[in-house]
Parts: sequence; C-alpha cells; structure tokens
Amino acid sequence: MNKLRLYLPALLLLSLVACKPPTPPDQPPSQPAAASEPAAPASSAELEAVRAAVVANMPELLPEHVRATPMPGLYEIQIGMNFGYVTADGRYLIAGDMTDLQTRKELTEDRRRQARIALVEKLDQSGYIEFAPEAQPAKYTVTVFTDVDCGYCRMLHRQIAEYNARGIAVRYLFFPRAGADTPSFYKAEEVWCSADRKAALTQAKSGADLKGDKSCDNPVMAQLQAAAALGLRGTPSILLPNGELVPGYRPPDDLLAVLQKAAGETPAS
Repeated sequence: MNKLRLYLPALLLLSLVACKPPTPPDQPPSQPAAASEPAAPASSAELEAVRAAVVANMPELLPEHVRATPMPGLYEIQIGMNFGYVTADGRYLIAGDMTDLQTRKELTEDRRRQARIALVEKLDQSGYIEFAPEAQPAKYTVTVFTDVDCGYCRMLHRQIAEYNARGIAVRYLFFPRAGADTPSFYKAEEVWCSADRKAALTQAKSGADLKGDKSCDNPVMAQLQAAAALGLRGTPSILLPNGELVPGYRPPDDLLAVLQKAAGETPAS
C-alpha cells in the first residue's frame, strides 16, 4: 500500500496528459482566444474552495490553476501542460479533453495552446535566432525548437530561404535532446556565443565543428527547460502563432498550408 501511495502522484500526472482530439471534418481548428467561457464567472473564493477540496482528497496533487468550465459543477485544473476536470467537492477526476460538440471548439486544446504561448513568452525575447524574409515583412512567424545535431532540423534549415520566400519567419530556440552538458548542448552554447549567431547556426547545422567559446551568458539551459515543460520529445518542434504544436519537419509548402489553415485562410491552390 505504501508503494502504491508513493507512485500515485506520478500515475495521476501521467493520466492528465490528454491526447488532442481530432478536428472534425471540414472544421478549421479553433483559436486559443475562442475557448468557451462559463455562463457565470467563478469567484476566487469558489475556485480556492475547489483547490482545497482537491488537495484534501489527494495532498500530493497541487493544481497550479483552477478554472470554471462551461459545464456547471465541473472545474478545470492545470499542472504545467497537463489538464483535467474535477467536481466541486474534489472527489471525482476526469482525465481527458473537453470539446463543445455544438460549436466544435476544442476547449482543452484551446487552453493548452494558450499555456504554450504564455510559457514561451516568459523566455528572454532576445534569446531567439531568427531567420526572416528580407524583401518584405513576414506574414507568419513560427517558433522552432531545434537541435543542431538533428537530421530533420538540418533538413529544415537547408530550406530556410524557401520558408522565408513563402513569408514565413523562423525563430529558433535550442532544444538539445541529449540534455545538458552534452556535445549538442555545448554546440548550442558555441552558436550563441559566436559573433554572428545566424552564420554559426548554419555552420553547426552543416556538421562543421565550431570550436568556439561557450562560456558567455546564454539562454540554452532556459530554452531546454522550456522544451521539457512543454513536454517536447522530438525536434524540430514547431510552435504556430496560435499555440498549436506541429511535431517534426514540414516542407515549406506543407508548413505554409498548415499556417494558412490555422489562421482560417484558404490555402492557395
């Protein structure tokens, strides 16, 4: 019994990792700001009472946020990027995504998108390495978590001019998948500490050995921690402006179509 109690918090957190439901046919993905709101906003005292009830039933579970939902008597709890739903007495937990079947809005995924955007915006905004169109302002800007040693990351970067030609700016954040104090991590630091970071990143992604300084103040660790908080497992991981997460490499035309769909636009034929 003691062993079960020891592992219960981890098991519960895993159960809160909800899979994104498929977008219904012929329905564009919902935007983060369009999440349905409860008919009557809950007071802070009401939400705090729900939080206390949850903790009373399971002291190991400490919700970071508690929110009312459009469904009376059901409250959303958030721990990092994990979401679940509880009754007001904190007794019953539902692990999974909530969808409004009338409006086809993916309520949990909308909240998850908002959380992703908020987490990335907390990072040092000068910590990006951006490749943007030069002839005209970018129409879309994506945030790409990258690993300099990742084959598909290198494939994406070899086509950076093609993304830019389609009006897509790419802002890179580092996600050395092997972790801290590894060759990939040190290469990321060397890129950041270079006088010309864009050139250094291109050089590193070509497989060249930089042999540069890695002792400067740099954002690599903070970006690695952000990737972990987002639950990223692979690179490249592409964060769209609306907070949607696109895993893996997408060719320029495919990414453009994804961005157009996310913006509610009709992709060019």
